Amino acid sequence: MEEVCLNSEPVFDEGDEYEIEGDSITVEHYDETSETQSKKEPPLPTVGLEFDSFDEAYDFYNLYAKEQGFGIRVSNSWFRSKRKERYRAKLSCSSAGFKKKSEANHPRPETRTGCPAMIVIRLVDSKRWRIVEVELEHNHQVSPQIKRFYKSHKKMILAAKKAQPPSEPVTEVHTIKLYRTAVVDSGCNGYTNVNEGESLNPVDHSKHLDLKEGDAHAVYNYFCRMKLTNPNFFYLMDLDDEGQLRNVFWADARSRAAYGYFCDTVAIDTSCLANKFEIPLISFVGMNHHGQSVLLGCGFLGHESVEYFVWIFRAWLTCMLGRPPQVIITDQCKPLQNAISEVFPGARHCYCLWYIMQRVPEKLGGLKGFETIKRQMNKAVYESLKIAEFETSWADMIKRHNLGDSKWLQTLYEDRQRWVPVYLKDTFFAGMIPVQENDGLNAFFDGYIHKHTSFKEFVDKYDLALHRKHLKEAMADLESRTSSFELKTKCNFEVQLSKMYTKAIFMKLQSEVEGMYSCFNTKQVSVNGPIITYMVKERVEVEGKEKVVRYYEVLYETTQVDIRCICSLFNFKGYLCRHALTVLNYNGVEEIPSRYILPRWSKDFKCRYVVDHGSGDIDVNNPVHWQNNLYKRAIPLVEEGALSQQHYKVVLDELQGLLNKFSVLEEM
Repeated sequence: MEEVCLNSEPVFDEGDEYEIEGDSITVEHYDETSETQSKKEPPLPTVGLEFDSFDEAYDFYNLYAKEQGFGIRVSNSWFRSKRKERYRAKLSCSSAGFKKKSEANHPRPETRTGCPAMIVIRLVDSKRWRIVEVELEHNHQVSPQIKRFYKSHKKMILAAKKAQPPSEPVTEVHTIKLYRTAVVDSGCNGYTNVNEGESLNPVDHSKHLDLKEGDAHAVYNYFCRMKLTNPNFFYLMDLDDEGQLRNVFWADARSRAAYGYFCDTVAIDTSCLANKFEIPLISFVGMNHHGQSVLLGCGFLGHESVEYFVWIFRAWLTCMLGRPPQVIITDQCKPLQNAISEVFPGARHCYCLWYIMQRVPEKLGGLKGFETIKRQMNKAVYESLKIAEFETSWADMIKRHNLGDSKWLQTLYEDRQRWVPVYLKDTFFAGMIPVQENDGLNAFFDGYIHKHTSFKEFVDKYDLALHRKHLKEAMADLESRTSSFELKTKCNFEVQLSKMYTKAIFMKLQSEVEGMYSCFNTKQVSVNGPIITYMVKERVEVEGKEKVVRYYEVLYETTQVDIRCICSLFNFKGYLCRHALTVLNYNGVEEIPSRYILPRWSKDFKCRYVVDHGSGDIDVNNPVHWQNNLYKRAIPLVEEGALSQQHYKVVLDELQGLLNKFSVLEEM
C-alpha cells in the first residue's frame, strides 16, 4: 500500500539513486535485506521531490528534458542579500519567454515561444532543494526523436568528460538522489510511515475512485498549492499497487485548529454516498460557538466498506493528533458502525435522527394511511419523555397499522438506542441533533455541490464554500462582540447571559426565558434528602393549532444547586430549558449556576480558551509539533485582529515586528 503525504519536512530514503548512462535512464535501488538490485524509471518532476544540491536538482530536470526532447535554462534566481546565497530558482524550458528585439540589420530568427513549462525549486532547512512548483505542458512540439542539440544537454557531456579519466570514452554519468515525503503521524514522535498491517487494513484492490480525465491532476495540484501556501494543510492519498487512487483525506489549518476548540461532538456526513453523488464525499463537521457548522476535514471514499471507512477515519484521527471526539453522529449504515467501533471504541456513536425521519416518505409513503402512520411515528419519537412512553407508542403504531413485516422499521427499533432522543438524554450533543419535529439540518456543502458535481468542480467550489463560512463566522464574531442585545423580559437570567454568550446562542436561550411565561402551576411533588422533585406544567401548541398542557418533571438538588429536567434540553442543545429556569426562579435563584454556562458558547471563547491538549507532550526537536502548536495559538490572534480596523493595525504592526526580528537573526 502506497500513501502520499506532504505534511512536513520529509523522511529521507537514501535507497533510491537514479543513474544515467549514455542515452538510457536507470535506477539503482538497494534492498538492505536481500542486497538485490532492481531497475525502475525515475519519476516525473513532482512537487515535493528533494535533492542534495542545486546542481542535482538542475541535472534531474535536465535529464528529464533530454528524454522529452527539450532544453532548459535557469530563468530566475533569488539570493539572500547579505550572504549572496541562492535560496530559490526557476528552471524553464529553453523556449520560455521571448528575446529582446535586436537592432542588427539581419537579426536572428525568434526561437522562443513563451513556453510555460518549468519547475521552481527552493532551499529548505539550508540543506536540501525541494521542487515547489511544476508545469509540464509546453506550447510547442517536443519529442525525443527531434535530434536538436541543446546547450543544457551539452553541459552534461562536458561535466561527465571532466569527471572521467582521459583514457575512458566519454559517457553521461549522473547519480541523483531523490527524497520523498512520507506519511506523518503527528500524534506519535514525529515522522513515521504508516504500517499497513497495524494502522490500515488491507483493502480490495479492485475498488478505487472513479476519476475522469483531469480530476486527479486537479485534486493533486490543489493539495500541492495548499501545502505551499498553508503549511499546516494536511492530506493523505491512498494508492493501490497499480497506482490507482482509492481514498483521499485532507484538512486545512483552520479545520485542524477548529477541532481543538469544538471536539466534543462530530458529525460524519456521508449523504453524498447515500444519494449516489458523482463525488463520494465524506465530511467531518462540528458546531462552533455561534451554533454554525464548521468543517473539520474532508475525504473521497473509493468504496463503501468497513476497510475503506477505517482508512479514512484513521487518517482523520492522525490529522487531529490522535484525539477522538466524545460523540460521533452518522447516518444509519452497518459498515460505518463497524468502522467507528474499531477506530473510535470510546466514543458514543449515534445515528442522525433527521436523516432517518427524512426517509419516512420513501420507506412508508406507499402504505395505506401513511399520514396517520407518520403522525404517530413523529409523536413516538419527538414527544416521548420516558422510555415506557416510546415503547408503548411504537408498539401501538406497529399493531394498529399492521407494520410488523416492515424490515426497515424492525431495524430502526433494534437500533433505537442510537437515534431515539429518549434513549440519548445522558449524551451531550452541542445542538447537533434535532430533537423537535420542526428542527432542520443542512449539510456543510449544501448549495455548493449537486449530484453531478465532478472532482475538478468540487476543488474549485471547496475554497469558495470555506471562504463564505469563515466570513460568516467572522461577521458573527464582530456582531457578538460589538453589539448590545435587545432584552425582552425583566428576568435576570436574560441579563446575565447577554453579557457572556454569542448573539445566536443568546437568542436561543432568550427564547427559553420567554417560554417561562407559558409554564405555570409549579408544584413540589416529592422530597428525597436534598433532592426535590417538581412538576411543571406548560401550554404547548400541537401542529400549530390547539394548545395542550404537558407535564415536565424537574429534579432540583438544593446544596449544589444542580438541576435536571426530563426534557434534557441542556444535553441536547447546551443551555437550560424553560422548565429548569422556572424551578430555579421558583427557588429564588437569581443567576444561572456557572456549571450550566458553557464556555463553548462564549463571545470570546477562542481568545480565552488556549488549545493546549497534548501541549505537555510537545517534542522540542519536532518541527511538526512546533507548527501545530503555533498555528493553534495564532488563530485567536488573527480573529481578534479582524474585529476592527484598530485591532487589525495593532496585530499587523506586531507581526511585522516579529518578522523583522527573524530577518535580523538570519543575517547574524
